[in-house]
Amino acid sequence: MRNPLSDKIVTIKPSGIRKFFDIVNEMEDAISLGVGEPDFDTPWHIRDEGIYSLEKGRTFYTSNAGLKELKTEITKYIQRTQNVSYDADHEVIVTVGGSEAIDIALRAMINQGEEVLIPQPSYVSYEPCAILAGAEPVIIELKEENEFRLTAQELRDAITDRTKALILPFPNNPTGAIMEKDDLEAIAEIIREKDIFVISDEIYAELTYKGKHVSIVSLPGMKERTVLINGFSKSYAMTGWRLGYACAPKEIMEQMLKIHQFAIMCAPTTSQYAAVEALRNGDDDVAMMRESYNQRRRYLMHAFKEMGLECFEPYGAFYVFPSIKEFGMTSEEFAGRLLQEEKVAVVPGTAFGDCGEGFLRISYAYSIENLKIALEKIEAFITRLRNGKK
Repeated sequence: MRNPLSDKIVTIKPSGIRKFFDIVNEMEDAISLGVGEPDFDTPWHIRDEGIYSLEKGRTFYTSNAGLKELKTEITKYIQRTQNVSYDADHEVIVTVGGSEAIDIALRAMINQGEEVLIPQPSYVSYEPCAILAGAEPVIIELKEENEFRLTAQELRDAITDRTKALILPFPNNPTGAIMEKDDLEAIAEIIREKDIFVISDEIYAELTYKGKHVSIVSLPGMKERTVLINGFSKSYAMTGWRLGYACAPKEIMEQMLKIHQFAIMCAPTTSQYAAVEALRNGDDDVAMMRESYNQRRRYLMHAFKEMGLECFEPYGAFYVFPSIKEFGMTSEEFAGRLLQEEKVAVVPGTAFGDCGEGFLRISYAYSIENLKIALEKIEAFITRLRNGKK
């Protein structure tokens, strides 16, 4: 019988995160610090708008690119946060989460064999999506001593004649790293010089704790060579609504829209109406959640310092990325033993790239009470390791 499978798909590894989720689901009393999902419910006024849309019978397809009023609200949001103008009719598309936007941006831009630069550690979808688009992924290994930021020299060293695009994943999952304006200006200079493009995943843009988030599209000459990706999952606690968006130059957007038309048709109608309400009246909700995450972030950093666990201070998203190199175990071994011995689930750093070895991703999208219990268990575990007890 002929092999029914695609060689390309078979060679792609499944997500390294799912393994630990599956184990946790079978352990009733386990505490998980592994999920990258807000622990808040979607604010009621946003849910109400979704419910109202159903009650009004708004259950049909929207236009492929999304509701006009939602695309208009997206352009207003970017204008007021980044002082950048987009044409709602030709430069914005509403997608099924930010993940779809990443996929269709790569497929719209990349020719077979062109290189896509991917800084790691980073979100697990970038490399597989690049491969599926026919790209050659080129990994840039970010360094702890640089707070896992992408430096201009690292970017310059990675670019070749075949480089087409850079994925810019900041604020970063899993490290919590951010890029400040000075960092981005140095990066942008090289991007313009080398005539390459950027896919900027800014899904955690509202979850920054060191000043306002700066998008690379706000820098001179960058809007026309950038696909800006964002969404509603993290900022508005709307993960299950599956709604994201992309903004890009018209010539790129036209091709992204074609892929979206054939593969998806349109994003969920109910979710789109809820998102209009989120953008119009959700700023206070975002501020409340951001402050809560920041309290948890500071709590974790203090706890790590008290237990002597090395961790650079992250200023974005809702993750910390502590080093466990002192214990002489791989990240997967450490996470596996922590789960079995203390019933606390974290994600090995290697789930986000080989250079994540020696680190763990710990999410603080959990209550202080749960974090306190989990940290006590982590401290007990590492104390045993330091005392040489098996």
